[in-house]
Amino acid sequence: MHTPWEPSTRTVPGPVKRAALNPTLRTESVIALGAFGALTLGAAVLGARHSSADTRWYRHLRKPPFQPSPKAFAPVWTALYALIAISGWRVWTAPAGPSRSRALGWWGVQLGLNAAWSWLFFGRHQPRQALADNVALLGSIGAYIAATREVDRPAAWLVAPYLAWVGFANVLNGEIVRRNPQAGA
Repeated sequence: MHTPWEPSTRTVPGPVKRAALNPTLRTESVIALGAFGALTLGAAVLGARHSSADTRWYRHLRKPPFQPSPKAFAPVWTALYALIAISGWRVWTAPAGPSRSRALGWWGVQLGLNAAWSWLFFGRHQPRQALADNVALLGSIGAYIAATREVDRPAAWLVAPYLAWVGFANVLNGEIVRRNPQAGA
């Protein structure tokens, strides 16, 4: 069995027909999907833990008028995390090679930066550092999409909403920094 971040040694000539995988590969694929889901869930749980750590501090920040309702974040992130996990899994199911390895590397980078944002913003009360992390996250998602397009175009498209949301989050984070110069100084 291979871990999600480790290239598989199997090779499949020509385009991969996911339904045509043999039973051993199907079992391996289901395990990999669970691993991608668990890794993504881990990032989500870390983020949620820090997001709920000090709501008083966050409530007192001056936020832009286009700030979404707090009720919007849970369903949006649930859908985005599901798409992130499925996208990574689809890349993993592609034939082994340098392109796939590069895409999986970027998948891991974006997930780590994603988890770090909540810790920086909510856990450490450092909106400026969180903004720097968010800019890096946006770049890593873009790099993941570019690398993934070489391996599995549908997997690249699956994270397009994530890229859009993180772009919007950059605007929100930037506005919070601008409106709260004392926060995290």
